[in-house]
Amino acid sequence: MNMSKISPYRVDEHPFELRHEVKRLNRRLDQIADSLEKAEIKDILENYTNPKKRIITNFTSGIARGLGLSIGTFVILGVLGYILSLFVKMPVIGEYIANLLHYINQYKR
Repeated sequence: MNMSKISPYRVDEHPFELRHEVKRLNRRLDQIADSLEKAEIKDILENYTNPKKRIITNFTSGIARGLGLSIGTFVILGVLGYILSLFVKMPVIGEYIANLLHYINQYKR
């Protein structure tokens, strides 16, 4: 429900001293209602009060994180392997990496 569409309280019923304060409080309440509406508190509360929806959301986010982590690791290791393969031709580092590649190839068999 849109709180800003509700008609304001009747301030004419209050004594003169309180009218200004009532108007100020009404404006503040309208600001709070607008802030809550913008923050979509209703959707957040609905998500936390509905366990089935929360389980589905957490499950899909877990799958997305796991898949992203796996693909990211694969890409980084692939790029790192390609860069290391460029250094195989260097004298000192090349021997070390060649031995490392030899051990890896033996392990694959």
